[in-house]
Amino acid sequence: MTLRASFRQLLLFAFVLIALLLGAVSLSGLQALQGVLAQSRVAGQQSVQLNLSTRGLAERSTDMERAARQYLVLGDDALRQRFDDAANQAQALLLPLGQYPPTAALAQQWLASVVRVRSQLADGRLALAARGETVAAEFRTLDGISRGLTLQVQQSIAEHNQEVQDALETQRNRQVQQVLVAIVAAAAAALAFGLWLTQPLRRLGRAIVALGEGRLNEPVVIRGPSDLASLGRQLDWLRLRLTELDEDKARFLRHTSHELKTPLAALREGVALLSEGVGGALGAEQAEIVAILQHNTSVLQQQIEDLLRYNAAAFDARQLQRRPTLLHHLVQDVVQAQRLSWQARGLAVVVEGDATLSHPVDPERLGMALGNLLSNAIRFSPAGGRIRWWVGLLGSAEERYIALQINDDGPGVAAADREHIFDPFYRGSTQPPPNSTSNGTHPPRGSGIGLAIVREQVTAHGGRVLLMADAGGACFRILLPLDASHA
Repeated sequence: MTLRASFRQLLLFAFVLIALLLGAVSLSGLQALQGVLAQSRVAGQQSVQLNLSTRGLAERSTDMERAARQYLVLGDDALRQRFDDAANQAQALLLPLGQYPPTAALAQQWLASVVRVRSQLADGRLALAARGETVAAEFRTLDGISRGLTLQVQQSIAEHNQEVQDALETQRNRQVQQVLVAIVAAAAAALAFGLWLTQPLRRLGRAIVALGEGRLNEPVVIRGPSDLASLGRQLDWLRLRLTELDEDKARFLRHTSHELKTPLAALREGVALLSEGVGGALGAEQAEIVAILQHNTSVLQQQIEDLLRYNAAAFDARQLQRRPTLLHHLVQDVVQAQRLSWQARGLAVVVEGDATLSHPVDPERLGMALGNLLSNAIRFSPAGGRIRWWVGLLGSAEERYIALQINDDGPGVAAADREHIFDPFYRGSTQPPPNSTSNGTHPPRGSGIGLAIVREQVTAHGGRVLLMADAGGACFRILLPLDASHA
């Protein structure tokens, strides 16, 4: 059995992965920066040491020249010792410069010049004037070498500083690129994880909506994290349970209705016999009681027949026979089928919209829903009014619908009735207007199943029926989803 991670674990993994990605970039930049700083620190220390060496070398060179000149004039051994001490100090200062490649050659030249000065001081064969000129020439050479060392050190320090600056700039550019790449990668990872993890949630949402709308024939299958998949299995179990309960309810209503029809028929027959005087002449009060019984048995029979009709419609809605149908033509057929009814009230019925719009539907079941909407519009429209049908497309490019809309000039739906107008056996408070054949009285109120049947049939087609905002009358809109294969 394969173990699957839960939504919480996957979400935590996504956060850790993104944190590791950003942390790796930060550590890499920190290490590179530390390397550049270490290089800069070493170069700085070396620059300080070289500067001190060149400055000290210049001072020792002055001391050596003064001691040498005085020695040549006075011949005092103490002055010669002072020269040797200054030369030894200069050699110690010259050691870092000799180990530094850019100044190594000049350092050797400086040492060679000092050796020559020493040999001149020790050579007593030459005249004093000649030795003075030779020593003076050597010290001028030493001055030139010292200046060369100073310039070379300054140039080397400038080059090192530029290298460090270039290294910092290169590292900064590399770090910026790494940070940008890390941000893009983290954003892409977050987006990918977000889309991947939210897909099961969207499927759960659609499954819950489908259960709420009564589409119990759609299995609930959720793929993804283990806890969401488990929730999907629970929803599917709930769907199956609701299907069983719905079937039990329908079976109970069918059996109960059929069981009631037999004694009701006997009761109506008995009441009819009484009203006809078969059992003897009836008094005025008895005749009134019999009339009440006749009326109530007729109402009861009508309610039972309405209940059977609603259950039959709900059952038939699950067994659709779809075929491509021109919806504009289907609406026209429904209008033509009720032509006598709307003509008797002097109504005008027009059908507008796209006459070429086709969609795979069950024309009989959808026609029943359209017929109920038209029947309602005829009942509630005032004499001489107008009923308008419209067929067309609505929605955006991502989510498109086929719309079938009907408007009438009636009183509309009361605000208190709007929430329950599609509930079975719910009858709103608005009364149809009187007509010429009813002597100014209102027609009898409906059974309250017409709009419920409309919702059953439309939901079976995967669509929705909506009560739109009143605009001088009732406005109902049927929305059927239009996928790419039917566009």
